[in-house]
Amino acid sequence: MIKLKNLVRQNILSLKPYSSARDEFSGKQGIFLDANENPFGEWNRYPDPLQKELKEILAKLRKMPIDNIFIGNGSDEIIDLAFRIFCTPGKDKALTITPSYGMYDVSAATNDIELLKIPLKDNFQLDLGKVISHFSEKNLKLVILCSPNNPTGNSLDRNDIKQILMNFNGIVLIDEAYIDFSKNVSWIKTLKNYPNLIVCQTLSKAYGLAAARVGIAYANREVIQFFNKVKPPYNVSKLNQKAAIQALKNSTVFEKNKEIILTEKDKLINNLKQLQLVKQVYPSDSNFVLVEVEDANEVYEKLINQNVIVRNRSNEIRNCIRITVGSPEENIILINAMKNIKI
Repeated sequence: MIKLKNLVRQNILSLKPYSSARDEFSGKQGIFLDANENPFGEWNRYPDPLQKELKEILAKLRKMPIDNIFIGNGSDEIIDLAFRIFCTPGKDKALTITPSYGMYDVSAATNDIELLKIPLKDNFQLDLGKVISHFSEKNLKLVILCSPNNPTGNSLDRNDIKQILMNFNGIVLIDEAYIDFSKNVSWIKTLKNYPNLIVCQTLSKAYGLAAARVGIAYANREVIQFFNKVKPPYNVSKLNQKAAIQALKNSTVFEKNKEIILTEKDKLINNLKQLQLVKQVYPSDSNFVLVEVEDANEVYEKLINQNVIVRNRSNEIRNCIRITVGSPEENIILINAMKNIKI
């Protein structure tokens, strides 16, 4: 049985969290003279530090208690907090896969944590044996897996992830930024089975709130308590909370836009496969496709010259570009631009 307190840094265990004015009084009525706020203006009051209204909506949507939900300033804050809570700087290690989301490297380096990076196999699946071989290392505290993975677009094999959860005695963070585009079931359904599991999601992708910076962590109550203990008091603004609440309430728009994106992805893949300069389009469970071309650097530059901007991932996966699924009109412009490229 995993004891979470044995995984948490000692200074975090003994940390006395900051108590804000809105922690000490959460009522909505009265003359507020407790937080040194400006008495004038529409946005002059501090936001709810625990985002209760937003969490209530998510709790109902995900069918889980509010105590299992943490709201972050984007998923990046959640990833950073996981390092800060569970990994001692200059001592502990974390493990992830490569290629994957670059912020894992940045957060590890910022927190002075050695990050072990296990290359994916040729089919972009986990090399499970190599991953598990590191579990005997005393100071390995955190495993981060992105599924569906960025930039490859595929979901990691569910049985492989299950083996990691069953055999690793540290924290496993599964980054599900693109889960809304996938037919696979979210790992939040299994939280009761794995006390060391953190599932990270975002409203930036399928909900179209990249500018609002709202990330969500689902975990057992004890893990969430540590996140609330360490986070800044007002980590998500009232404006961003309001945007998130409106987006989650408007399920009709969400479903409509998601269906358009998924339909357009199928069209985009079919059109890309017909282009001579495209060598391969990899399977995708996300809102983007990874495409192998004749010369990624040249294709990237020639698309920019036509005011079409994609992501050059050739430094991670040879001669590959990553293309986000755009609107129907944008996708047509992309395909026509690629037709104009001669290599």
